[in-house]
Amino acid sequence: MPDLQSIRYGLRDSVTKWFERPAVSILVALKFTPSVATVVGLGIAFIAAYFVYRGEFFIGGVLVLFSSVFDLLDGGIARATGRVSRRGALMDSVFDRVSELTVLIGLAMYYTSGPDANQWGVLLAFVAMSGSLMVSYVRARAEGLGVKGTAGFLTRPERVVIMVVCLLIGYPMASLWILGVGTPLSAAWRFIDAWRAIGTE
Repeated sequence: MPDLQSIRYGLRDSVTKWFERPAVSILVALKFTPSVATVVGLGIAFIAAYFVYRGEFFIGGVLVLFSSVFDLLDGGIARATGRVSRRGALMDSVFDRVSELTVLIGLAMYYTSGPDANQWGVLLAFVAMSGSLMVSYVRARAEGLGVKGTAGFLTRPERVVIMVVCLLIGYPMASLWILGVGTPLSAAWRFIDAWRAIGTE
């Protein structure tokens, strides 16, 4: 029976074959650079956060989807144009985190006031922010110590899918419950896996 990682990599290969490569070819033809794609993705995320804050979740979900598309394609553009660099990798990683946090901040602000004010919504948004950051941090720290830090679930692609789907159907609170509970568990799983790997050295 395939494990979670095998399923994840299989889906990633399918996305690369049927979407990423054709889309990268189009953007390269339009003279997009990796940095431009990264910045465009971040800009769209800020606009998405504004619509989420206003309670216009469907528009916000569509924009989060478009933002994630540019996030997906910037690395492909870099490889296709021979512009892979450490600065680009740093920029991509940092802007990814900012994009994600921006949308969650938009949700937190939405639940702070108005007819749908909800303390749980605010709390879960901030827990989801912390959990998402910890998932990424544990991986970075583990790899800095020479071990893999890829165990767990609710990595960036899964988090984006959950957020987009819940926004499109008009149930953002569902995404906050899933991410607020799931991301800390995922970070803990990743930490334990890395801890065990270090212990076997």
